[in-house]
Amino acid sequence: MISAFHHLSTRMVRAALAICLGLCLILFQFASEVNAAKTLMTGDFAKDTISVSSVLKETITLPKEDKGLSEAEKEAVFLISDYISRYRNRSQVNTSDTFTTMQTALNALSGHYKTFANRPVPENLKDRLNKELSKAEKLALRNN
Repeated sequence: MISAFHHLSTRMVRAALAICLGLCLILFQFASEVNAAKTLMTGDFAKDTISVSSVLKETITLPKEDKGLSEAEKEAVFLISDYISRYRNRSQVNTSDTFTTMQTALNALSGHYKTFANRPVPENLKDRLNKELSKAEKLALRNN
């Protein structure tokens, strides 16, 4: 009799524990703060291309002594990932010359920021980025 009672109580405790754990897992999703990713992209490919391009051109021209350089570089990395994540999987956009030109420039700049975080952008990379970003702007305006 005691053995049966012990077996029954063990099963009841396990069941109660499983239910509590399940409820905790379910309710935890609703209790946690929602951190939806903010996006600066409007969904208009041409406008987004031009705005990202102009912000990045401003960022790479900042002198290394500028106090806002660190924050501008963080914003640039955010803009790059936001732009790429928004348009990379859109077949009507990702095969265009505008997107491939932008992607080339964005990959070069983000690669520099990730690899050489504390170093300024070299002049030859600045020149290349300015050319590619300007070309992407022109292509976006032409195709709009």
